[in-house]
Amino acid sequence: MKYVIKGGKIQTITNGVIENGIIIVEDHKIIAVGSNLDIPSDAQIIDAKNHWVTPGLIDAHTHIGVIGDPNVPASRDVNELSSPNTAEVRVIDAINPQSPSFKLVREHGVTTEYTGPGSANLFGGTGVALKMYGNTIDQMIYPGSEAMKMAVGENPKRVYGSQKKEPMTRMGIVAVWRKGFVEAQNYLNRIEQAKNEGKPLPDRNLRLEMVGKVLTGELMVRIHAHRADDIITAIRVAEEFGFKYAIEHCTEGYKVVDVLAQKDFVAVVGPLLMEPAKQETWDVRMETPAILANAGVKVCIQTDKFQDGRWLHWHVGLAMRAGLSEEDAFLSVTMNAAELLGIDNRVGSLEVGKDADIVIWDGYPFSNFTSVKLTMIDGNIVYQK
Repeated sequence: MKYVIKGGKIQTITNGVIENGIIIVEDHKIIAVGSNLDIPSDAQIIDAKNHWVTPGLIDAHTHIGVIGDPNVPASRDVNELSSPNTAEVRVIDAINPQSPSFKLVREHGVTTEYTGPGSANLFGGTGVALKMYGNTIDQMIYPGSEAMKMAVGENPKRVYGSQKKEPMTRMGIVAVWRKGFVEAQNYLNRIEQAKNEGKPLPDRNLRLEMVGKVLTGELMVRIHAHRADDIITAIRVAEEFGFKYAIEHCTEGYKVVDVLAQKDFVAVVGPLLMEPAKQETWDVRMETPAILANAGVKVCIQTDKFQDGRWLHWHVGLAMRAGLSEEDAFLSVTMNAAELLGIDNRVGSLEVGKDADIVIWDGYPFSNFTSVKLTMIDGNIVYQK
């Protein structure tokens, strides 16, 4: 199907704003963006006059599809609580594409979300980025967007400390991390030695194999950390073992912003409406995205929970009210998130050759008065008001 979105205020992200612009979509892709374009006679016209047009929003941290709807034990698959190290588990084996959450979030302008294991374990397994439309997980995933989940702080302490198992303290958490990395490095060394000597390879160990992919750079790590000291601990371990990382939540990042400004990482901040349900989230602040972004840290804004992605644009608006610039606001849910997930060649901006993931808004995208008029994913209209 060929579409022409005509007359809207187009926020391209990478090439500025086009007033009274035109986007031409064909074969699931954007084939033209501009203001004075020849309109194909066989295209369906979508009138966007007096509306904003943006790329589909990207929520860089959620648990959509693995926390059930309704959220009951039978459909809750977010944490494999059998061991502090479950690096071998993959979230794609638990995602339910028929979850009502997918419909809800795309009706609110979100076309891509990263979903992953929770933060109960030290090594939680791998998450993946998804399109918000499809009947099977294989139709929805972005190949190559997988990342390892790790966690520090209260969650693993609570889960395993209550069982009188390691880790019971923050010291124990980091000790388990180090043991996991050392065991994986020894495993990789044994494989390399066997190859060099022409001997049989050691038995395959899925857990060590996946941690090994972190060490070799095949997988980046998404590290859950709220408290300022936990953030610094996470960075110290990442630098010790030399792997690429992002800090998830980064709740007290504003307390150590001078240090964070010197690091090459992404802060996936939020959810901004967190309650102080545990001590490490008592100091959550709306100003955190602005403080970090103003210091030069690349920021994404996230909603975390399974259905809360429908309020992603509200969270961005709250961050703007607390000082986040408009440029950083748009980047936080478009190109910054796309680059973090390794999918910026496909989504995150309105450019020729990218997937036609497009949203038409009836007002300013980050206002709570605004609603979505139309959502398009891969050139298919998946919601129309």
